[in-house]
Amino acid sequence: MMDHFNSIFGQTTAKKFLANVINSKNIPHAFLFSGRDGIGKEFAAVQFAKLINQSSGDLEKVSSSILNLSEPYIKYVFPLPRGKNETDKDGAYDKLSNDVIDEIKELIKAKINNPYSSIKLSNANNIKISSIRDIKKFIVLDYSDIPYRIILIAHAHLMSTEAQNALLKQLEEPPAGIIFILCTSLPSQLSATIRSRCWEVNFSPLKEEDISEILITKFDVDKKLAKNVSIFSNGSITEALDLIENNFNEMFNDTIQILRFSFAKKYNSAYNIIEKYSSINNSNLKLILKLLIIWFNDLNKEKNDLTNIYFKEHLGTLEKFNSKFSSKNVVSIVEKLDEFSLLINRNINPTIITMNIVNELAAFIR
Repeated sequence: MMDHFNSIFGQTTAKKFLANVINSKNIPHAFLFSGRDGIGKEFAAVQFAKLINQSSGDLEKVSSSILNLSEPYIKYVFPLPRGKNETDKDGAYDKLSNDVIDEIKELIKAKINNPYSSIKLSNANNIKISSIRDIKKFIVLDYSDIPYRIILIAHAHLMSTEAQNALLKQLEEPPAGIIFILCTSLPSQLSATIRSRCWEVNFSPLKEEDISEILITKFDVDKKLAKNVSIFSNGSITEALDLIENNFNEMFNDTIQILRFSFAKKYNSAYNIIEKYSSINNSNLKLILKLLIIWFNDLNKEKNDLTNIYFKEHLGTLEKFNSKFSSKNVVSIVEKLDEFSLLINRNINPTIITMNIVNELAAFIR
């Protein structure tokens, strides 16, 4: 059984659990796959769907349909933007422009070819109630010759309260052979009632070597860049790709420059570098904050003779800093930087945040 899961990187515990479920021949009607984005939850759901339908007709044809995320085997639900003049009475795709429809098709095609790619659409901030209502149409169709049909909901936490309530009605009494798989990085944002009706399967962050191999083999990333980025990815392909798309090497070097200028009280120089990122978008500013936090965590690791230091290229700098400023409280500055990340989410003026970041960094060694 585990051999069939070999194409999924990592996730030994989750794969063993799912294999045991299949072997028990007692398949629950709802699962909650939880874990950060970009670690293979949806891919595991697709492979699980293949395995439980192995007795269904032409195995090669069935597997191909499932891998292509095709109905009637899989109903794939994910966040969509709202169309012009769309109301909740419209279907999920009714009011979307042809350009958006074409973009969705291309993104799904990319995901079929590479299960670790993600579907990201502009202004797709939630799962629409109409998408949940469409599930009912999928359920009522009679496909008694198919052992199991899967309703796969990506980013399930992005359902509104109304959408969650609509889903709950369908979860309460699903027909035989219908299995819900909800994938989410934030299970706490789902209602307790929905969670209580699902078997939760926890997925772990990927190892650095897995991240590197996926980047190289699935995304054609240069080996050296893949290895460097994997260290800072938090075990997530999504985060690794964000770093690559935002020029990781330049961002890495700029992080060091921001620290040097701030510690030297060269406020304007430090501000100009950070401002470059805040002027692009909030995600870039959050990435810089993330790298700054990692540097300070490395400082603490070096101080306590711990391994797994990310800024290995600057180990000598970390050592010198700790020898000169051994009494500094790293926890306090990390907490401050975390607070700035939260402020970004609350749409606080990025200029104000940027100025405060530089001031806090400079104040750290006063």
